[in-house]
Amino acid sequence: MLHRFLPLATAAALTLATPVWAQATRATDALLDQLGLPETVAVMRQEGLDYGEELADEMLPGGGGRSWSEVVARIYDVERMEVTVRRGFASAWEEEDMPLEAIAGFFASAEGQQVIRLEISAREAMIDPGVEEAARDAYRDSLDAGAGDPRLQLIADFIEANDLIDANVVGAMNSSYEFYAGLVDGGAFEMSEEEILGVVWDSEADNRSDTREWLFSYMMLAYRPLEEAALRDYVDLASSAQGRALNRALFAGYDRMYAEISYALGLALARQMTAQEL
Repeated sequence: MLHRFLPLATAAALTLATPVWAQATRATDALLDQLGLPETVAVMRQEGLDYGEELADEMLPGGGGRSWSEVVARIYDVERMEVTVRRGFASAWEEEDMPLEAIAGFFASAEGQQVIRLEISAREAMIDPGVEEAARDAYRDSLDAGAGDPRLQLIADFIEANDLIDANVVGAMNSSYEFYAGLVDGGAFEMSEEEILGVVWDSEADNRSDTREWLFSYMMLAYRPLEEAALRDYVDLASSAQGRALNRALFAGYDRMYAEISYALGLALARQMTAQEL
């Protein structure tokens, strides 16, 4: 996933869950644990804290200061983030109406757990701007070298099979819309829905290009230690009907999280901006 925003979900909602819901989500919760959800959310939180500081530098005179940092830290609450993803994923997987056994079996295996560790480690490493730029350079160099890299082709197959570029672009645009909606509702700007949509769509081409490069760079960095045969097995799984369903359900959970957090960030930033004007 490529987004950089996150949510304000109501964690208390889970305390109202019925036994039927609890039973229905037990299997999906176990799968999400195998997929490293807690560790992934922790990385996303750090990305979010860094992004909050970037927002302050760009939009608040003199930066945000301690009060803004505290607001951002509350927004990026890992427990709320996890709750949102788990509920969104469970609902989406129920709609997919597919068994979990094959997917869960792979990610419970040593090979599956290696993949998850590599994915999380790469995403954590790319928080460092220097590492991200080095990964992008490596991807560009592979393009300059021309065809013939089997790993690059496998990654391209993975991305195409799951429509990862489109899915990330759509999710990022939805998050951007929610961010502007928060700014407007908080009184920072006056914009109609049509004007917000115009601003969001104006960035679509650049967003798509950057998303493509980031995805390839990240996946090349993540899967570099994998044996080619293991990478091929993973791509085959991801390209299967169950693998594509898993990806759609994951996007449903994470996109809900990012949309909610984006609105919360926009609203909080607007309040900070108007407070500084008083």
